[in-house]
Amino acid sequence: MRLRHALLSVFALASCAAPRPAGAPAPRPAAEPVRPAPAPAVQPAPARPVADTALRPAPVPLADSIALAKQARDSALDAAILDKLATAKPPETPDAPAGGAPEAESASLRTMFDIDVVNWADHNRVKYYLDFFTGPAHERMAIWLQRMPRYEPTIRSQLIAHGLPGDLAYLPLIESGYSSTAVSRARAVGMWQFIRGTGKLYGLKIDDWVDERRDVVKATNAAIRYLGDLTTRFGSPYLAAAAYNGGPGRIQRGLARIDPADEVDDSIADDSDAPQAGDAAFFQLADTRYIRRETKDYVPKLIAAALIAKRPELYGFPAVATLTTQPDDSVIVTEATGLDVVARLAGVSLADLWAANPSYVRAVTPPNRRAVVRVPAGAGSSTQLALNELPNAERLTSFAHHARKGETLARIARRYGVSLGALRGFNAEYASRAPRPGEVVRIPGQARLVGWIGEDRRVAEPAASGSLHRVARGETLGGLAARYHVSIARLRSWNGLGSSAKLRVGQLLRVRAGSAAASSRKAAAAKVHVVRAGETLTSVARRYKVTLQSLRSANGLPAGRPLQAGQRLTIPS
Repeated sequence: MRLRHALLSVFALASCAAPRPAGAPAPRPAAEPVRPAPAPAVQPAPARPVADTALRPAPVPLADSIALAKQARDSALDAAILDKLATAKPPETPDAPAGGAPEAESASLRTMFDIDVVNWADHNRVKYYLDFFTGPAHERMAIWLQRMPRYEPTIRSQLIAHGLPGDLAYLPLIESGYSSTAVSRARAVGMWQFIRGTGKLYGLKIDDWVDERRDVVKATNAAIRYLGDLTTRFGSPYLAAAAYNGGPGRIQRGLARIDPADEVDDSIADDSDAPQAGDAAFFQLADTRYIRRETKDYVPKLIAAALIAKRPELYGFPAVATLTTQPDDSVIVTEATGLDVVARLAGVSLADLWAANPSYVRAVTPPNRRAVVRVPAGAGSSTQLALNELPNAERLTSFAHHARKGETLARIARRYGVSLGALRGFNAEYASRAPRPGEVVRIPGQARLVGWIGEDRRVAEPAASGSLHRVARGETLGGLAARYHVSIARLRSWNGLGSSAKLRVGQLLRVRAGSAAASSRKAAAAKVHVVRAGETLTSVARRYKVTLQSLRSANGLPAGRPLQAGQRLTIPS
C-alpha cells in the first residue's frame, strides 16, 4: 500500500509539473529514492503579479515522470526495510562475553576501525543485526552500500577534522540508508534523521519552502557538531551515538541510575575516563530498563553495519566502487522559480536536479528570498546568465484547468487570481471564443504560487495566535500535550474529545487556555482551501468535517468532476 501511494503521488505531481524529488547526493548527484512529502503548511509571503506572456511551457517530460516514479518505488522499498530495522527485536538471550574474537582477528580489527569493534563483534545483538543485514535486508543493504561512496569519504574526513572517529560515518547507513529524503515514523527527516527541534537548534532552516535536514552538506555539518557536543558530554562515541538516537537527557539519567555495585569491566573501558564514561558503559546501560529498546540496539546496529561496510565481500555483498566526482556549480535565484525550469536551462533532467536540491520541498525556490541551487559542474555560468534574463512569468510551469459549462476566460482568471491578459497569452485559441466544457485551459504557473501563498496565510493564522494547532500526519495527543506543556485531559476537555477519539490530519485543536469564542472565530476564518495535487473532494470534505454535498453546493461542482491543482474551494461553515 505504501508503494502504491508513493507511485500515485509522483504521477499526480508530475501531471502538475511539480513532482517530488529524490535524495540528494554530494558532491555530484545521481538519482536516488524519494519519499513523497506531506502537504505542507506554509508561511505568508507577498505575491508578485502575473505578467502577460505568450509562452506556453511544456509539461514535465515523460522520462522525468518515469524516473521520479522509479525513485518513489525505491524510496518505498527503503522505508519498508528501515521500518523493519527500527522495530526488529533481538531475542532476549544471555550476551556473549566481550573480547571473544581470536587474537589475529582482533589485531586486524583494531587497525581497521577507529571505534571499538574488537570487544563487541561477538555480542549477541551485533550478531543479530549482522544476520538481519545479510538476510532480510540483504537486497536493500547492497543498494545502500553502493550509495555509500558518494557520501562516506567526505563525511569521514569531516568527522576526523573535528576530532571524532571517522567510522561514525556509518551512522547514516543505519539511519536512512544514505537517503537524504528519508522520513521516519517519528517525523525525523533526512540522511541524518534530525527531528525539527534539534535541526533548528543546530542551525538548519526548516519552513514550508525549505527543509535543510534534506541538504546533505548542511545536515552533515549540523550532525557532526551535534555528535561533537555529545562526545564531549559523555566521553564516549558509543554513548554519544546512543544519545543521538535516544536523547542526551535519557542517557544522562540512565547512567546516573546504574547501580554503583555493577562495575564496568575495566579491561575494556577507556583507561583515560571514568568507567561509566567509556564505551563499555553503553552496554551496561543497555542491560537495564533505563533506555528504550531502539536505543539499546542502536550501537549494535552501528557495529554490524561498520563490519559489513569495511569488508562487504566477506558478508556476501559486491565490492564497493570508488567514485571520483567533480564539485557541483551553483546558481543564485532571487525569485520563486521551478526546479524544472532551472533543469531545462542547465541541460539536466528534473529528476537529477531535484536529487541535488532536495531541500526545496515544493520543487520551487522560495518567493522573495535568495536561494542557491546546485547545478552540474561546468553549467553554472550559462545557467546563471539564462536565469538572469528569464522573465518572472516564465519561472513557474503552467498547469491545466478543464473548463466547465458556462465558464469564460475572465471567470477562470478570477478563480485563479491571474490577469485576463496573462491567461489569454497562454491560451491564444480562446481569443475569440469561450472554452468548451472539458477543453484544457493553461493556467500561468504564477497562479500556483499565489495559491500556495494564500493558503500559507490561511493556515498560518491559527498558529500565530498560539492557541490553536493544526494536526500534522503522525502527531498524537500525548505528543501535543508534551509539546504545549499541558495535560492530555485538558486537551481532551478543551476540544471535546472522548477517551477513544482519534486525531485527524488537518484537524484544529485548542492547545492553550483562552476564550472559546475567540478560538471558534479563528477556526471559522479558514473559509478558502487551495487544492493541492492528488487531493479529491472526499479528502477535502473529510479534512474540514463537512459533507460532500455541502462542499459541492458551495462551489457549484457537479458529481464526478475531478479537482485541479490550484483550484480554490469555498468551505461551508
